[in-house]
Amino acid sequence: HLQLSKEHQYVSAPTWNERIEYTKERERGYEYTEDLYVPGYFDVDIAVGETVYFSAGLDEVAPESLAPLFEEELAMRTPREDFRSCLLNSALQFYYRPDATRGYLLAGYPWFGVRARDLFIALPGCTIYADAPERFYRIMDTVIPDTRAFMNQVGVSKEIQGINEPDVGLWAIWTLQQYAHYAGNEDMVSRYGSFLDELIHYYLRNVHPNLRIDETGLCLIIGDGKPLSWMDAKIGGRAVVRREGYLVEVNALWYNALCFYKEVMPSRWDEQLETLLEQVRESFNQVFVNEHGYLFDYISPHTRQDWSVRPNMIFAASLPYSPLSKQLRRSVVEIITRELRTPKGLRSLSPKSDGYQPQCHGTQLQREQAYYNGSVWPWLLGSYFEAYLKLYGQGAISFVERTLIGMEEELQEHGVGTISELFDGNPPFKGRGAISFAMSVGEILRSLKLLEEAKREYDTQTLPIIRYE
Repeated sequence: HLQLSKEHQYVSAPTWNERIEYTKERERGYEYTEDLYVPGYFDVDIAVGETVYFSAGLDEVAPESLAPLFEEELAMRTPREDFRSCLLNSALQFYYRPDATRGYLLAGYPWFGVRARDLFIALPGCTIYADAPERFYRIMDTVIPDTRAFMNQVGVSKEIQGINEPDVGLWAIWTLQQYAHYAGNEDMVSRYGSFLDELIHYYLRNVHPNLRIDETGLCLIIGDGKPLSWMDAKIGGRAVVRREGYLVEVNALWYNALCFYKEVMPSRWDEQLETLLEQVRESFNQVFVNEHGYLFDYISPHTRQDWSVRPNMIFAASLPYSPLSKQLRRSVVEIITRELRTPKGLRSLSPKSDGYQPQCHGTQLQREQAYYNGSVWPWLLGSYFEAYLKLYGQGAISFVERTLIGMEEELQEHGVGTISELFDGNPPFKGRGAISFAMSVGEILRSLKLLEEAKREYDTQTLPIIRYE
């Protein structure tokens, strides 16, 4: 039903527009031409300053109701007046409520559904740091039962893809940690303490099909060649970057999870866990730290040592609890800044490493090969900024602020009013992948909060009074 709020005339003028080209489809290696039919047009007189409302819908409505319906809809929408308000509007668009009780976060538009890892990573930024804690509560109330069902081996969610991935529970603990930062430890324990306890002991029981806590205390992930981490590009069902064995971000999350558990639930902590925590810290340094001052991305018992410089080591420097000394954290951040940082995020592989691919375009096969071999991922900026602010304090504020200001131009590119999934690894860093990506939006919103907290911390410090005579 095509309707206008004012008297008009419909003019029948049937026309075929032939061979319309879709450049994005051509870039992606798909069919990119189409013929489009236009049946006619509406002819209506509009006076200067007059407003006419047009409606397209599946149901017929009274034309006189179009104006109040429009104003009602407009009042419900998040104003898109600046960088943050555009991101708040985008965060709301990921919020998916299939019925009156359940809530999820979609991973992105236009083609993603609900993905467990993406949901937990994007959740803090898209809810509590988007001034919408009620979304956080509803989503957690929805996903906790499905997560418990998988941990208890009674079923795998049909709604949430990838809930069986080995690192998902560790990202869930990180999400709880972010909530504790927002609401306080007591509130977190009251709401989600039992879930945190279950997650920790799930990993300790060694029942996950792909992950084991071995004699080193570290998480060892082994599979059959399928992707087992967030770097999940695959060709023919096999991971493009086969990251197996000890994964650096997984074990940084594991150490952080144990420390967080000790902090918020001391009554559940014991000497055995204390011994394990110290073992994890020592093993992490022995396994991942190399003589060049950065961390191995993964150590696999099945392949030769890979010296590639990748961004996953940033979590060992950014998480609230790190197994690294301050000197090592500084070295990690400096190498990432030198080789991986771009104005749009962190490269997934250093240009100095073998296999670097500067652009992510072409056929599906070409894109799969490039996703994690050089493409830039903006969601990693959240952890990068967090590490940078911890190490450099007040001196980091202007650096973070300038980078975030540089992201504002992306609201008018690729996907209007939102942040893309990824970017090319070389200038001009063209937006690629999904036009709107929850992890990108969520972590940029969290970055804005980190910047606000840093400014508040240093603005409230009392400066020494110098007296001149």
